[in-house]
Amino acid sequence: MARTIRFHLDENCDARIAAGLRLHGIDLTSTVEAGLLRASDEEQLRFAISEGRVIVTHDADFLRMDAAGAIHAGIVYLRPEKRSPGEMIRLVVLVWELVGPDEIRGHVEYL
Repeated sequence: MARTIRFHLDENCDARIAAGLRLHGIDLTSTVEAGLLRASDEEQLRFAISEGRVIVTHDADFLRMDAAGAIHAGIVYLRPEKRSPGEMIRLVVLVWELVGPDEIRGHVEYL
C-alpha cells in the first residue's frame, strides 16, 4: 500500500493547483486527464476509489455524498472564496506531508 496520499482533482479545480502540486512531486490525476470531463460526481468518486485517490474539490456535492455515507479514499475540500491557488497548493502539500492514506480514508479535510 502507498505510504503517501495520491490525489484526483475534480474538474472545478484550477489547473494551476495541479501544476503546483506536481512541482512538489505529488502523484495526481485530473478529471481531464482521466477522461472524466462532464462525468457525474458519482463517477468521479468511483474513479478515485478504484485508483485509491483522494478527491480534491471545490464542489460541495462531495460533502453531501460523504454525509450520506458514500465510501471514499478521502476528500480535500478547498474553499476558493477563502484562498488563492498558491495557498490551496500549500495546504494540500501540508496534508500530503502529514497525513497518510489510512488516516484520510473516509474523512474530509476542510481547507
